[in-house]
Amino acid sequence: MTSPLRSTLLKAVVPALIGLAVVVWLFVDDFNPAAWRLLRFDTRTVVALALALLFVAGRDFGLTWRFRTITERELSWRRALRVDIMCAFTSAITPSAVGGSALAIFYLNREGISVGRATTLTLTTLLLDELFFVVFCPLLLLVLQADMLFGSGANVLLHSIEWIFWLVYAGIVVWTAILFTGIIVRPQWLEAAVHRLFAIHILSRWRKGAYEMVANMKATSAAVRSKPRRWWLEVFGATTLSWFSRYFVVNALFWGFVPAASGLLVFGRQFVVLVVLMISPTPGGSGVSEWLFTNYYGDLIGSLSAALVIATVWRLLSYYIYLVAGVCLAPSYFQKKRAAERTKPAGEVLE
Repeated sequence: MTSPLRSTLLKAVVPALIGLAVVVWLFVDDFNPAAWRLLRFDTRTVVALALALLFVAGRDFGLTWRFRTITERELSWRRALRVDIMCAFTSAITPSAVGGSALAIFYLNREGISVGRATTLTLTTLLLDELFFVVFCPLLLLVLQADMLFGSGANVLLHSIEWIFWLVYAGIVVWTAILFTGIIVRPQWLEAAVHRLFAIHILSRWRKGAYEMVANMKATSAAVRSKPRRWWLEVFGATTLSWFSRYFVVNALFWGFVPAASGLLVFGRQFVVLVVLMISPTPGGSGVSEWLFTNYYGDLIGSLSAALVIATVWRLLSYYIYLVAGVCLAPSYFQKKRAAERTKPAGEVLE
């Protein structure tokens, strides 16, 4: 077995084992055979699973479309999809708190985009994702009251989730404000503030990284501020399509297994789940996702055992599918690129 394949398999196996261990633990702790009667396996269920798969495809279509758009159609649909799958795979094998999407710089560069431009494009996608969360949260709270999302009783778990959600959301707002200022509003303001802040001796060890970040934001600003309104509508539309499709995977499963549950509430709680999982210390949220989903949605389903079954199906469709795709794609992807780099003439752009 080649070294790249061995390394890829090892990184994929660890999060898979973590998730499996938590599923087994939850089954042993909460399993109740009578709960299976709460789940219906019929034509409606099959249609729901097909819809869930369609929304998984919608998530990847949205991100592939966005990669195509921000590179000015330089990437073909196939190459843009390849970048999307590799980013999803990296996110699946790295802690959510660390984030694997930053490696989009590396994957874009592998597809022939210069490192500087790849950095600019990655910062643009990061701004779009963070901006989506910042804008969508107030809209969600206009139609769903907070006590519907987090409960109004003495449930310690729900209140803990609420605190974590608002802390993470506050961090997203601050980070989005920094990105928005540095890329869209006035990169010079951010540059001046960062230079003053990191002139403090105690922060000197992080000075170089901070200066590089500001320089990257200025380059991104120069590249995107002149883009036409249609370009912004297209890339934000692709971002919205991707995130909504990700949420609708869970809606499709609830429609098939628990049709009595409120679709709007299921959708809103999925938004909360994905925000909370941003600080998960495990690869791809393994273990944490299954536990959080099971306990957070348990009251809508009526049984922790039944909730765990739905959580497992959700993770198979939205997580493990990318582990398998990445394991299949990564070895040949890297080997082909290395071979091309060894044989291409000097100065030729890698396709």
